[in-house]
Amino acid sequence: MSQNRLPPPESEACLFRLRSSTQKGGTLIAEDVTDHATHERRICDPDGYRPPFCPRCGKRLHVHDYRERVLRAEPSKPVTTIRRFECVSCAAIWQILPLFISRHLWRTWNVVRRALMPDHKSSSPSEPQHWPKVPQRTVRRWRTRWLRPALSLIQILAASGQATWATLATQLLPEATCADLVAAYAREHLGQPLAGLAALLFRLQPKVRLM
Repeated sequence: MSQNRLPPPESEACLFRLRSSTQKGGTLIAEDVTDHATHERRICDPDGYRPPFCPRCGKRLHVHDYRERVLRAEPSKPVTTIRRFECVSCAAIWQILPLFISRHLWRTWNVVRRALMPDHKSSSPSEPQHWPKVPQRTVRRWRTRWLRPALSLIQILAASGQATWATLATQLLPEATCADLVAAYAREHLGQPLAGLAALLFRLQPKVRLM
């Protein structure tokens, strides 16, 4: 076999987007909210999603507003409410997303999982049997990201300073894909591997996306 193979294509710019240094606020992920029912209970509590302090300046946060979030191809609840908080000191605005909602894909991670891993065992016995179809063009775009080299993501885990994630990184070959990375994460952690890994990477390096 020829050793002069072409290198893999560059990842899409949206997966490694740098944020402006002047940006105030952003997104925070509530990693303990893994389903709609828990999300609804938290939304009904004025303090249910309130962070203890502003991540930017450490001051107190107040409820800013509520926004509707469209969840495409979701069978049971295609629209949900997202709460945003504003800092009383620096005016940064933070939206709080539950773990099961993807930050950028306008869908829940369960929808993404079903498109990419149709044979994967359901994460919940209460999941509907019939789901709306995701457009094939969208699935192809996701699959391209799913099969892209994960070296940069593996390096983030290796440099995290946490033994658990560093050990996970050492289990993967340099040519491992994002699919391989998710599979390795799923072997060690129960629950929702796509959502959990995406939240972990966001916590370690917010400028980089899994999907």
